Amino acid sequence: MTKILILTSTKRVEKFSDLSDIPKDWELIFGENLNTDDAVLQAAGDADFIFADAVREVSKTLIENMPNLKLIHSEGVGYNKIDIQAAKEKDIYVCNNTAANSAAVAEQTILLILGLQRRLLEGDQMVRNGQQIQAKGSFILDGIPELGSCHVGLIGMGSIALETAKRLKPFGTHLSYFNRSRKSAVEHELGLSYLPLEELCMQCDIISLHLPVTPETTGLINAELLSLMKPSALLINTARGELVVQEDLIAALSAGQIAGAGLDTLYPEPVMSDNPLLNLPENCHYKLLFSPHIGGTTKQAFEKMHKTVWSNILAVSKSECPINIVNGL
Repeated sequence: MTKILILTSTKRVEKFSDLSDIPKDWELIFGENLNTDDAVLQAAGDADFIFADAVREVSKTLIENMPNLKLIHSEGVGYNKIDIQAAKEKDIYVCNNTAANSAAVAEQTILLILGLQRRLLEGDQMVRNGQQIQAKGSFILDGIPELGSCHVGLIGMGSIALETAKRLKPFGTHLSYFNRSRKSAVEHELGLSYLPLEELCMQCDIISLHLPVTPETTGLINAELLSLMKPSALLINTARGELVVQEDLIAALSAGQIAGAGLDTLYPEPVMSDNPLLNLPENCHYKLLFSPHIGGTTKQAFEKMHKTVWSNILAVSKSECPINIVNGL
């Protein structure tokens, strides 16, 4: 019998997976509430596959103590919580859902940009307080920018950044990007200009992050780069909270070094009420616009991702090669 350990939301699997297509001799072990490695091993140490939430850790301890394990599949795009090296040493496939939710995250990126530019939180609160005319008057005098007048810099040029650029282009936005390698075809297709990272931070009105978490990208947005940005600049992060040194962002917002930040993800997650970004001085409250890490969580994205997970598990169970292999085995 083939055993699949599911370390993600049971309700999500029931809602977005077509379980009627799963072979009858497969046993699904739902481990959403197994909170320690010992508990997981006791319940499903002999599992053949792991289907894991992108933010659920799959540790070296688990990998080394599951003798039948053949594949670890991230539910989403992220895979930094999986010990890739431990999996590689045991010839275990690791897969993710590359590009499955790119369009969804791109939409969230633009939502956060417009929400900050149009002062959505502040305006909503003032209207609720009976200050609609005062809000309108002050916002007009302060100046409301149009997205088409802005220079947007994309850090990273993977599938999500590409989809974001495609959606920004019709606004008339001037687009630049930084990436480890230049993307000549994208530059030609969308009219993007390439800028070195420091130049991009200095020139752009909006900086949007589209990078995976790696040793090189962790803490990339720090005090030095923030100090290069315009006082009117916005920082958008729909990628991963680890990309930003949060203490440095707090200092930049408090000092007026940048105008605001739109964040779909923080670090660590789940976000607790004592996170410093949730406890800024009152004069900074409207400089931050949060969303609960839902950029890539649309119905269509989850249906696509779950279909890929089960397809890859089936392929490995039949000794076929899965798609979207992370560790290159």
